[in-house]
This record gives sequence, structure tokens and C-alpha cells, in this order.
Amino acid sequence: MRVAIAEDSGLFRSSLALLLRSLGTEVTASVASGAELLAAIRVSPPEVVILDIRMPPSFSDEGIRAAHEIRGLHPDTGILVLSTYAESSYASQLLETVPSGVGYLLKDNVTDADALMESLERVAAGETVVDPAIVRRLLGRKRKPSVMDTLNEREFAVLRQMAEGRSNLGIAKELYLSARTVETHVTNVFTKLGLTPSDTENNRVRAVLAFLRSAGSHG
Repeated sequence: MRVAIAEDSGLFRSSLALLLRSLGTEVTASVASGAELLAAIRVSPPEVVILDIRMPPSFSDEGIRAAHEIRGLHPDTGILVLSTYAESSYASQLLETVPSGVGYLLKDNVTDADALMESLERVAAGETVVDPAIVRRLLGRKRKPSVMDTLNEREFAVLRQMAEGRSNLGIAKELYLSARTVETHVTNVFTKLGLTPSDTENNRVRAVLAFLRSAGSHG
């Protein structure tokens, strides 16, 4: 796998590149900003780019803006954001900007090399990955009443698994359900959230966005 890295912390960037190379990954670029990353991948796009959220020059949301530009220029390149910030607003903004082949993980939780490689492979394959810690944090907050309240316990559990980026097969294994039962629950989630069944992949992203917005809307 070919991976490019944009991370303003030189120590973290070097450590990440060293880890990836030790796992047999080709690191095509290792730079400190989104602008440098865009320049580096212009000629030869990698399979996945790894971005920080806050980078030079303003240290606000450069990673998200770079992700949007990268996806416009290189639609097949997966995007994995590694962030210090467990904020639903960042995760929601990223998914709205780049609805597929994207991941949002917390740096502190990237301690398992195999899990990191799995996440890279999943975003390269077009899947969506959200750090489980963000999902758990959101679930611990008080929510305002929303359409989410129409979901029964099992449907909500399925949606939570979707928010963590699991496929229907992965959900079935995690919740000890049959694949057909999971499909039924997913369809019910789409229906209750007012999503038409014509575009399953985009509906998964829309359902996750609805989940993040609802869970992040707390009083």
C-alpha cells in the first residue's frame, strides 16, 4: 500500500512513517502541511493519505479543507484523519466533506499496528471509519429529542455499529445476528430516518451523520 502523511508534529510524523514502513507500506510523502501534501501527491496519488486536523498556517481545520481538495482532485484516494480532538463537529464536518473512503481516528487510540493497517485498508476500499471513542462519548451525552428516538434498541445498536464503520457482515458478527436480520434493521433505520432505499452506501453515510448530529446536540 502507498500512503502519504501530512502532520505538523515532526516526532509523530517520523514515528508514524517508521511504523508504516516496518509494516511493508510505501510512504510516498511525509510533510508538515496540507499545501505540501497536495503538491507531493499531485503527480502520483497514493492509495491513502493520513492527515492531521490542525496544521499550518492557521491551525484550525486545514486537514478537513485539504481532504476536500484531495478528494476533488483524486477521487479514488482514501483519506484517514488522525486527530487529538474527540469532537463530533470535526467528524461530522469531515463526513459531510468526504462521504466515503474516509476515516476519523484519535491519535491516542492508534496503538495497535494491525488496527491501523485495517483502517487504512478499509478507507482505501471506500469504507467509512469513525473512532469508537467518539461514538461512546457522544452516547454519554444528554440529547435533545430527535428522530433517533423512533429507533428501537436493536436498530440503535445497529446504527451505532454503522457509525463505527462496520459493514453489515461486521455488524452481524459483533451483535451475534444473521446477515439477513442486520439487513432488515438497516432498512428500518433508513426508513425511520426518512432515507430512500435507492442508494445504500450514501444512505449509510447520511444515517451516520444524523447519528453524530443527534448525539452531538446536547443540553
